[in-house]
Amino acid sequence: MLEIIPQKVIQVIFLAREGPVGAVELHGFIDDLNDDEKAHLTAIAWVGRGAFEAEDFAEAVATARSEATTPTSDYLMGMPHLAENLEAGLDTLGVDVAGEEEDFL
Repeated sequence: MLEIIPQKVIQVIFLAREGPVGAVELHGFIDDLNDDEKAHLTAIAWVGRGAFEAEDFAEAVATARSEATTPTSDYLMGMPHLAENLEAGLDTLGVDVAGEEEDFL
């Protein structure tokens, strides 16, 4: 079960796609998430890049919590292809990304 609503993940995706233009807003947005949301956001990105399978999502969340040594915003913003990883992660976890993006706009 996701502890972050898909709309927040979509917001991160859109801000990440803006590159340097959205960097300050993206950094602040991630920093404002609670710890559960940050762990789930990180786990979604890991599932999207293939580091964890969808059925191992709980393990990914636990790993994100236990291995958080830098601010989540710094870690995620340093991840190549963050937007694509999040989109793929949501899709792998069964979230209708296209529908969520349409609702977001």
